[in-house]
Amino acid sequence: MRKIINMVISISLLAIISSCYDLDRYPNNQLSAGTFWKTEDQAHEAMSGMYSMLQNDNITGIQFGLDCLGSIGSGYDAAAYSDIGRGTYTSSSSWVTSKWSNLYEGISRANLILQNIDKVDMSDQLKDQYKAEARFMRAFFYFELLKFYGGVPIYDESVVVSQSFNEMKSPRNSAEDVRAFIIKDLDAAISGLPEEWPSSDYGRATKWAAVALEGKVYLYNKQYSEAANCFQQVVSSGKYALYNSYEDLFKPGGDESNEMIFAIQNMGGVGQDYGMPMTFYMGTRSSYGSCWDNVTVATDFVDNYECIDGKPFNWDEWIPGFNESDDVKKATFMATLSPDLKSVAQYPKYKETLLNMYKHRDPRMSATLILPYTMYKGWAANAPSDDEYVIASGVNENNHFIRVNNGWHVYLFRKFVAEYNMDGAINNRADTPINFPLIRYADVLLMLAECDNELGKLDEAVKLINQVRARVGMPGLNSGPEWLKATSKDEVFKRIKHERAVEFAGEGLSFDDYKRWGLLQTLSRPIKAFTGETLYNRIVRDRDYLWPIPQTEIDQNNSLEQNPGW
Repeated sequence: MRKIINMVISISLLAIISSCYDLDRYPNNQLSAGTFWKTEDQAHEAMSGMYSMLQNDNITGIQFGLDCLGSIGSGYDAAAYSDIGRGTYTSSSSWVTSKWSNLYEGISRANLILQNIDKVDMSDQLKDQYKAEARFMRAFFYFELLKFYGGVPIYDESVVVSQSFNEMKSPRNSAEDVRAFIIKDLDAAISGLPEEWPSSDYGRATKWAAVALEGKVYLYNKQYSEAANCFQQVVSSGKYALYNSYEDLFKPGGDESNEMIFAIQNMGGVGQDYGMPMTFYMGTRSSYGSCWDNVTVATDFVDNYECIDGKPFNWDEWIPGFNESDDVKKATFMATLSPDLKSVAQYPKYKETLLNMYKHRDPRMSATLILPYTMYKGWAANAPSDDEYVIASGVNENNHFIRVNNGWHVYLFRKFVAEYNMDGAINNRADTPINFPLIRYADVLLMLAECDNELGKLDEAVKLINQVRARVGMPGLNSGPEWLKATSKDEVFKRIKHERAVEFAGEGLSFDDYKRWGLLQTLSRPIKAFTGETLYNRIVRDRDYLWPIPQTEIDQNNSLEQNPGW
């Protein structure tokens, strides 16, 4: 796979970039600001170090886990943001502290390029291009800070960290100031970035990635006309299209298609472990490397996948009494293994009903999820293993079953999870070699639909939604049956809300969606297994729209004010 990160980031680069506060030292045995910023190769290494921050767990490296804070996911442990989801986090919690510090590290790396690129021996055109990439990434990092914390201190390239670190105690800029700073950076990036890159540089930010990101910034501030203008430019560019296979979009090949507007570039294989831990945290004991399934799928979300004709799904139409009775739920799913635990002695009587029901649902359900009594291409005893997701006591991957941690009866992610060993492409469970989308064309279409709906262009919004539905063979809205009707603003918004959930499951967008819609409190509910048991309670308070400013930062900088409710 062609990646911007084909080069191995060297020890010397890590020393330079990660220890950016030491860049003005000149020992003969260390690189420094005075000796490093000389050649184009060095500038390229610094730029790669800036992009590599996207893989940082505290930035977007486990973006998929944020679905556990939205409407889609369920889970446990850190990868599922469990303390936040259960309402037990504080201003000293790890996620709160580390996201702040690592986003500022990313900003520092962007600022280093802006501060030093003019020293490098290369053309002015290339310098301008590097500056545009740095401004794009700086805007991206500040937008993440804005979404999670609100207004934050702005430090631009005029601040040299190695000289000013102890004096960097600015108060918080307002959210409006931060947003304006982001827009200014993105305007500069749009002017300086190419529309596309040659294949050898696939993954670097383009003009259209900057336009799409600017649209998101406007959308999140309810500036619908400005946002729509950005998204329409991306559509009109003709550079992007929906990939022909939703299932293959999240596998090697599809992950480099022209649906991907901006994606994290991931690699795998011996000596090339530069990926994200999707398989590690979304896979199971049956996945390559024996994984943890920290991030699973919420039962009530799965029940929202429509029937193939667009009709809302209802369990009772398939299995009478299911909705009202946990006993019926258990009878629907629970099997019994043989005494040696190596085979199924008794499948549930509804197994064939389940398999038939899956075929009559939105195809994205089977492409996204491992469903009970379906097969998965797993890995056990260092060999491929065709595994069945059987719901029974005693299942083990060594007997070709899927084993789920904690004994939870939950739906599992298929999307982004390695199959077999990916023909040797995966060498480490923590480095899945599948590019992870941050902005893709379907997202732009549905964000544009959201803008059109808010601006009273309901027919245009419906056309955009129908484009996304048509890719997987789902019927268009307003195409006949009453259940497909969407002719009011509220009805169209309900469709956008639904479509974003089923289209972007596993991509970590749901948390942001519910925050900007003001619907986060609606996610307070018991998280249940599909057999009826309550696994834990999802707790949301008014204060959760913004995370607290880390207590460590307030202790070091008493001019920082805490967010409301914290």
